[in-house]
Amino acid sequence: MAGVFSAVFGPVGRRLTYRRWTYLVLGATLIVPFTLAAVAIVPPVLRLLLPADTAEQPLVLAATMVLAIIAWAAGTSFIPAVRVVEGTAARELLGAGVPAQASARATNLEARWKTCQWFLVHILIGAVIGGFTLYVPIGLLQSFAAPFTGEWLVIDDTHVRVPTGWQSAWIPVVSVVATVVLVHVVNLAGVGLTRLSQVLLGPTPADHLAELKQRAERLAERNRLARELHDSVGHALSVVTIQASAAGRVLEKDPTFAQRALTAIEEAARDALADLDHVLGLLREDEPGTKPQHTLADLDELLGTMRLAGVNVETRITGDLPGLPFAVSTEAYRIVQECLTNALKHAGKVTVTLAVKAGHDALEVDAVNPLTGQARTGGGGRGIAGMRERATVLRGQINAGPQDGAWRVKARIPL
Repeated sequence: MAGVFSAVFGPVGRRLTYRRWTYLVLGATLIVPFTLAAVAIVPPVLRLLLPADTAEQPLVLAATMVLAIIAWAAGTSFIPAVRVVEGTAARELLGAGVPAQASARATNLEARWKTCQWFLVHILIGAVIGGFTLYVPIGLLQSFAAPFTGEWLVIDDTHVRVPTGWQSAWIPVVSVVATVVLVHVVNLAGVGLTRLSQVLLGPTPADHLAELKQRAERLAERNRLARELHDSVGHALSVVTIQASAAGRVLEKDPTFAQRALTAIEEAARDALADLDHVLGLLREDEPGTKPQHTLADLDELLGTMRLAGVNVETRITGDLPGLPFAVSTEAYRIVQECLTNALKHAGKVTVTLAVKAGHDALEVDAVNPLTGQARTGGGGRGIAGMRERATVLRGQINAGPQDGAWRVKARIPL
């Protein structure tokens, strides 16, 4: 018995039912301007286009007005903002089953056509529900007075005469049943619209493609930031580790060298902190800060840091480095930095030969350091993989490996 009562009267006390009812009544409201326009425009136009007896036939007039309402509503639905408004209202009022839109712009034709179908279904079903909403509650209220007044459904000058007394006792019962039935119809209409929204308001294939593209861009950006952290912080930690070790060994014997080592540690740590602040600012989607990305214009500063760390760098630089594209210059700087850092970590304080050539069609980087067999850290890093990723992003190539008793990294990035 409780189950039957819940099935019959459950939707009556459910808040979601009245939210769905509100959405349907909104559809009835939206159709009013089109109806008023049809009433004002269609009859005069029909009298101009058709014979008088044909234009005034109720069936012809009604059919033409319905077609005009549908045509104007369909045209309105192609406005991109309509999809946004309809989708937002449906999610707020119909419940959690309405899918979120992947693209709010609805610029593709498929999305607009689906919006048109949804808008027409919304206003047409809403018009029907809205009409019943006007009469059923009024009839319910008047039904309790009908056995005493002998009048029911009094609207303006229209009313229904009923007997007074017990002969009209069925009227309140019928009115209550009709109201409950209307509530169930509203609830079923809301359920149907929720399911239909998954087809008409959900993401289109173009939306899915745009979402995948955005996801790929976010992944590429995360990989780029990971490379930035690896190169800048890894470089600084390598310098700090080696310089601190060297300073500790000669602190008493050679205070001057220890002071230079501490200065190198300070500068490396300061640069790493600035780079870290810059990257974290990007991750937080804040302002990136005042620290710009390093380019080959900062090569002298990098070489000075490495020389303080004990790495002698012999350079051969040709071409117009300041005239390089920004993306090429920044990635090439990180490649050079990684080459020098790897030399410091794995070969120690050796001489590195660095050649940077900016040609008319490509930038070439060639770094060579001797293989001493005195690796300072274990393997397993991502230095070479990171350099290869940087070159690949710009359609370049990079080769790294032992050659004639030395470790050589050669990169070529097309301009």
